[in-house]
Amino acid sequence: MSGDPATAVVPAHFQSFLAFDYGLKRTGVAVGTRLLRTATPQGTIRAEGDARFAQVAERIREWQPDALVVGVPRHPDGAPHENTARAQKFARQLRGRFGLQVFEVDERYSTTEALAAGATDADAASACIILEQFLRNLS
Repeated sequence: MSGDPATAVVPAHFQSFLAFDYGLKRTGVAVGTRLLRTATPQGTIRAEGDARFAQVAERIREWQPDALVVGVPRHPDGAPHENTARAQKFARQLRGRFGLQVFEVDERYSTTEALAAGATDADAASACIILEQFLRNLS
């Protein structure tokens, strides 16, 4: 499943989420719960290809999330660009490899916001921003 979390149907029994800020070389990670509506940064994955998915699998085993959230970047006007397609492909691969529902969140400005807040790990901080935006929009 993809789309705006405001319109996506997120089952009430989905309580814990693992979020990813996908990048070619680094993927930020955060974990959060529906109850608290907050996210906690995790160590950024610095790997590509199968090595990236091995580390994702490790995080899924550790946190046992009910679903995954992936930030999908867009141009300021909302138009897609090449990283939009890459993030959506990553979301499809997560769904296919791990059999979990994956929600996509518009992540325009998350890295800028993370850097402005003084984050030492902008990727993990971006994943937190993405997940907290998703959690705020849940009913």
